[in-house]
Amino acid sequence: MHKITTLENGLRVVTQHMPGLETVSMGIWNCVGGRDEVKKNNGVAHLLEHMAFKGTNSRNALQIAETIENVGGDINAYTSKEITAYYVKLIAEDLPLGIDILTDILQNSTFEENELNRERGVIIQEIGMYLDSPDEMIFDYWQEKAFVNQAIGRSILGEKEIIKNISRDEVRNFMLSHYNPNKMIVSAAGKIDHDKFVDKIKKNCNALPNGKLNDREKAVYSPGEYREEKKLEQIHLLLGFEGIDYHHDDYYSLLIYSSLLGGGMSSRLFQEIREKRGLVYGISSFCSSYSDTGIFGIYSGTGDNQIQELIPVLCDQLNSSVDSINEKEINRGKAQLKASLLMGRESAFRRCESAARQLLVFDRVIDPTEILKKIDDVNIDSVKKISKEIVSNPITISSIGPIKKLEKLEKIQSRIL
Repeated sequence: MHKITTLENGLRVVTQHMPGLETVSMGIWNCVGGRDEVKKNNGVAHLLEHMAFKGTNSRNALQIAETIENVGGDINAYTSKEITAYYVKLIAEDLPLGIDILTDILQNSTFEENELNRERGVIIQEIGMYLDSPDEMIFDYWQEKAFVNQAIGRSILGEKEIIKNISRDEVRNFMLSHYNPNKMIVSAAGKIDHDKFVDKIKKNCNALPNGKLNDREKAVYSPGEYREEKKLEQIHLLLGFEGIDYHHDDYYSLLIYSSLLGGGMSSRLFQEIREKRGLVYGISSFCSSYSDTGIFGIYSGTGDNQIQELIPVLCDQLNSSVDSINEKEINRGKAQLKASLLMGRESAFRRCESAARQLLVFDRVIDPTEILKKIDDVNIDSVKKISKEIVSNPITISSIGPIKKLEKLEKIQSRIL
């Protein structure tokens, strides 16, 4: 059972004690990400996340890493469109060290110029790695075309020229203006004493940034197409639609539709396109949600001689799936969702992360039994309804590779519903 305490500064602290564990996962989740940037500083949220580990008033980068790794712990962070997280995994008795490090980097980072110069180089190398990975970049290109000239459509990593020119003041000011205890969650799960944890957080968190609350631009889906002719062995293809946000009534129905359409080896796309026709090695569907929109997409890689057959078959499967969903598929999708939820709860970090994200998105921690009931309440009608709504939306396509034989966007669109 989770416990929640809200401190005087608005910071919320949530814990979940897990009997039988000797470890604890703990982190600080911030409702700040790529969507809070402007075009001229695209990538600053991710650069800030990197720089937070590069030194504070009392510790240099090596000391930050050694403090955690000397006791066998792990420290890391990630940046997404709407959230930035900093977290540690430790033996329970070493948790005070983890608290000291995470609260130090969020309150006392120095952003030294020499460290910033090095980290710019690291991120430019990271961008280069992604540019050499079409199966990664295809998703960024898709989102860029689906949400044109919007923060949600821009890459988390940013662009090389922008990263080269982001100044120390810009990094520091982004933290000071966007990090705020009212949109931060401190979460821990494992072998944890809630009251002692809260006391330590209260003692440590006395100088958090006090930036503005979010005022994000509303996402506007603007279907389009990205095509890049490139000498590769395969065509990388992503065909997608606008999806739904976290709060949508049919959220779980869409997850189950994604599962039955392209969620595994028993899914329709895998069986028809790989197993029966041998047109691809892998094909999958996915859905991602944000606070005010979402993405529903299908990704695959195929040869230039197979693309002309793949597209009609893929579109036929989309069209037929809307009306021919059966009870067996629904039940399989439900079982997969339930298993994923319950297996995830065996991980302290997954519990820790889930509680933090739910507090940021829904303003409460949702009991697993409530989620299981929502999954059970999904039926054929609800899946047919949301699948038809999604597939009726205009498509956005991104493609990289030997794409000369790939049909035009308008032709592909005409094949769907």
